Amino acid sequence: MKQKSYRHTIVACFIGYISQAVINNFAPLLFLTFQESYGIPLGQITLLVTINFGIQLLTDLVASGYVQRFGYRRCIVAAHILCALGLASLAFLPEWLGFSGLLSAVVMYAVGGGLLEVLVSPIVEACPTQNKAGIMSLMHSFYCWGTVGTVLVSTGFFVLFGIHNWKWMALLWAALPACNAVYFSRVPLYAVAEETGDRPNYGQLFRQGVFWLMFLLMVCSGACEQAVSQWASTFAEKGLAVNKTTGDLLGVCGFSVLMGLSRVIYGKCSERLPLKPAMVGSVLLCIGSYLLIGLSAGHPVLGLVGCVLCGFSVGVFWPGTFSLATVSVKGGGTTMFALLALAGDLGCSTGPTVVGLISGMLGDNLHMGILCAVVFPVLLLAGLLLLKKHRTAAGGALPTGDSGEQ
Repeated sequence: MKQKSYRHTIVACFIGYISQAVINNFAPLLFLTFQESYGIPLGQITLLVTINFGIQLLTDLVASGYVQRFGYRRCIVAAHILCALGLASLAFLPEWLGFSGLLSAVVMYAVGGGLLEVLVSPIVEACPTQNKAGIMSLMHSFYCWGTVGTVLVSTGFFVLFGIHNWKWMALLWAALPACNAVYFSRVPLYAVAEETGDRPNYGQLFRQGVFWLMFLLMVCSGACEQAVSQWASTFAEKGLAVNKTTGDLLGVCGFSVLMGLSRVIYGKCSERLPLKPAMVGSVLLCIGSYLLIGLSAGHPVLGLVGCVLCGFSVGVFWPGTFSLATVSVKGGGTTMFALLALAGDLGCSTGPTVVGLISGMLGDNLHMGILCAVVFPVLLLAGLLLLKKHRTAAGGALPTGDSGEQ
């Protein structure tokens, strides 16, 4: 087979983000089915979400050392294989091991998902493209389309063939990362800039104030996104008095579609619209959407509009911060991407937790919980304004083509 061009590398990365969306969103659709089929308490089953993201956080933390030791190609192929094995194992291991089987499957695909999060962004950034911020934004939109596709395709399968045939759906989803593992074994990979030595360069990163600023931006990006995303379905269910399936379609899918759309739009317009002004404008829109949600008590339609509008506003945060860090932090490379992925996941856990805790303290008032969480986009705005005072690191740009293949 002839070696494929870097455009195939970018396509493989897009599919990688769809695979990550599948592993994060497929199992939660089956929680009640797991409870009924295997007699597992719902409290144990919902713990799988915490374990999934906890393992991904741990993988983010330790991945850079293994990537530098074994290389990008082996690690990205292994990540897809682990995702495929984990999804396929959902169909078999619980039958034999009950909750331990479910846990084992989740751990497998969580490690794969954590590796994908660390590897895919630097692989795309290293490709010899001119419009890196636009490509990064477009790539991250595929997580949104993957989320919507997982919900719609899985729900359609269950309606047509019955929820009792969910194992076949798990195997079908497992084929996606399995095929992409083969694809990644053939596409060209380009060297990531500023990789030095055999060990992660933590000291060089930690001594840079701009790195900690980017870390804060990533925490806030994840928190802004998930603080609303995790509660969007609840808004639709309770406010509009609809069932869970309709709530998922209106809330989760509506949020994800608008978030993906904003990333596609910026990906197409990025050469004409500078990244920092786009992010500042998006943060202001995000703050407005949080206020609309928080102050719309008694007006459920306005609350749902605020949720969907928030999806559009947060779209550029995560990929935009990665792109800013690439040109702002000196000597970043794999280690920087791993730590920023860790920061993003930390924000994804913190945002909805803060909303839930505050809502609980105020008598399950979800509006007030999200209103208080407006602190995250406000901090993000402050960080972006502070970033303007930092000069771009001269050595921080990624190579434009002559970096060689890994």
